[in-house]
Amino acid sequence: MPSSPLPSVHNNPSTLQAWLALIRWKNLLIILITQLVVWACVIVPVSKLWKGVPALLLTPLHFSMLATSTVLIAAAGYIINDYFDIRIDLINKPDKMVLETHIPRRMAIIMHSVFNVIALLLAGYVAHQRSAYEWLLLQFFCTVLLWFYSTQFKRKFMIGNVVVALLTALTIATLVAYEPALHLFIKKPIFEKESSGLLHLNPLALLSMYAFFAFLLTWMREIVKDMEDIKGDAKEGCETMPIRWGLKKTAGFTQALGIVALLPLLLSSIALLQTAHYLLGGYVTVTLIVPLVYWLFSLQKKATTEHYARCSKQLKWMMVAGIGTLIINLIAEWIQLF
Repeated sequence: MPSSPLPSVHNNPSTLQAWLALIRWKNLLIILITQLVVWACVIVPVSKLWKGVPALLLTPLHFSMLATSTVLIAAAGYIINDYFDIRIDLINKPDKMVLETHIPRRMAIIMHSVFNVIALLLAGYVAHQRSAYEWLLLQFFCTVLLWFYSTQFKRKFMIGNVVVALLTALTIATLVAYEPALHLFIKKPIFEKESSGLLHLNPLALLSMYAFFAFLLTWMREIVKDMEDIKGDAKEGCETMPIRWGLKKTAGFTQALGIVALLPLLLSSIALLQTAHYLLGGYVTVTLIVPLVYWLFSLQKKATTEHYARCSKQLKWMMVAGIGTLIINLIAEWIQLF
């Protein structure tokens, strides 16, 4: 606990504003929108665009419960992260702190537990519909992983970044795990042509590619955020990648991850264009490949907090643009029908 009083933030926000800031409501909204787009643009159309697919488990009610569960687990993760990071945040972002200035730490830890319990109950209800209680292990794993991330992994070399990236990918994997209809596509090819001539993109392959892309971009973003926060992390004895390797070497590693993310995008774009998926192939090229190439060249132009903050935001917007691939794919599928 810091001995000096914590500064006030956001011009003395209301209690509601303080809680919204604590749980990162904008990030939660992105998580919710991502799952909603996956459900509405990939899962729901499966029963209409593919033959022999059984009724979906993720009805509007069940999807809403599962999405709420995911958002609550993420919110609890943000709370526990700030709970253990007061000293670091006092150095890195004192103007954004709300714990103890507007929200008591005791109340925060109580709400962390309440959110997790409600999340597990909601997911448990959905799993109960198929008596597949082992699915609930996914949510339990996320809650435990978030706790250890906040208390231990975040301050360790590389592992904290990988954990956050994994949790991001799991927001997609959760919907895949809870929808048995998607399991039928495990052994199907990436592209499948019907006798009528319609060419479909395997929905499970599409979601796998997006989850992989989200994993890598989140990993890159977490590293860049560590580069941005190097001053406060160093004072608290953290062993992040920029502290151990230095900014230049860390930036080089991040660029290497970017190239790993870029190559599948290039191959996917070529394959899409070759199979006449011009709309989706063009979208991937313009909104993902071109911005990522620009980002790779611009990362090492400066070594300032402001520059790294800007690079972090650019990666977030690329992830949002990635969600658009699911919408564009649905549009392309329906265009084939007319």
